[in-house]
Amino acid sequence: MSEGERVALPKSAEFPALYVRVQRVAHARADVLYVHGATFPSDLSVFYRFDGRSWADALNEGGFNAWGFDFAGYGKSGRYADGTADAAGPVGRSEIAARQIGAVVDAVRAENGRRPVSLIAHSWGTIAAGRYAADHPDEVDRAAFFGPIVTRAPTAPSTQSAPAPKLPPYRLLTVWEQYRRFIEDVPRGHPPVLNDRHIEAWSRSYLASDPQSGARTPAAVMTPSGPIADILASWSGKELYDAGRVRAPALIVRGEWDSLCTDIDAARLLANLGSTRKHDRKIPKATHLMHLEESRSALYDTVNAFLQGRPS
Repeated sequence: MSEGERVALPKSAEFPALYVRVQRVAHARADVLYVHGATFPSDLSVFYRFDGRSWADALNEGGFNAWGFDFAGYGKSGRYADGTADAAGPVGRSEIAARQIGAVVDAVRAENGRRPVSLIAHSWGTIAAGRYAADHPDEVDRAAFFGPIVTRAPTAPSTQSAPAPKLPPYRLLTVWEQYRRFIEDVPRGHPPVLNDRHIEAWSRSYLASDPQSGARTPAAVMTPSGPIADILASWSGKELYDAGRVRAPALIVRGEWDSLCTDIDAARLLANLGSTRKHDRKIPKATHLMHLEESRSALYDTVNAFLQGRPS
């Protein structure tokens, strides 16, 4: 498989330049855009190859052009203005993220004859993608929500009156903090779902995604805090987009051990989506990060089947 084409959308008055990558296939049936989550960019998710095969390769095998991009503040995209004051609050929240999705979708549709684009979004990225799909129904053909973040009812009455924690514009994530996320939902005593060889190589690439990571002790990647603010808001009962306005056929796909998208979460989103065709698929022995795990092929196959309009 080729490494794909890399382009940059120029910075605008709203956000910095965006890194966009596409891996094409001859005679593609459609274009699919991957929307990454809160902590790592597209080159470390949809385009990252484990044992020589990436999710983008699987999409190509299914007949799709695979597009991905990095939100501002991640990977190879531009950073928000330096020196952002803490008083300004976390940067990169879902409202601006949805507009970045729109800029990339516009670029894709400028090439494909204005055909709608399908979206695959992961984790926090599902909030931004859901917002975009709700506001632009004619531009979205299908929407796959992988490990979606769903609005939850506050756990106690006092939660509604508690002030939201003040977050800085950015946060730092070490390799150890990422690794802990990878393993914490696997049941005690169960064999690891991550290959040590894979995660060691991935971790090196993760640190390389931020040119300044090595200058910090310990080495750490700086990422926008806006996604965390969105997740906390969602879990405090705030609806960040109207799922009832999402009209495209929709898939919810999640791991059996995903604590960030529980059975209750998935059922709530499924009920709220305005799509007339919508499905919920739970993949065994997988977590919120199953695209990096041993179950990733089942994820690829499930999403390809949905995008192709066949049973999974």
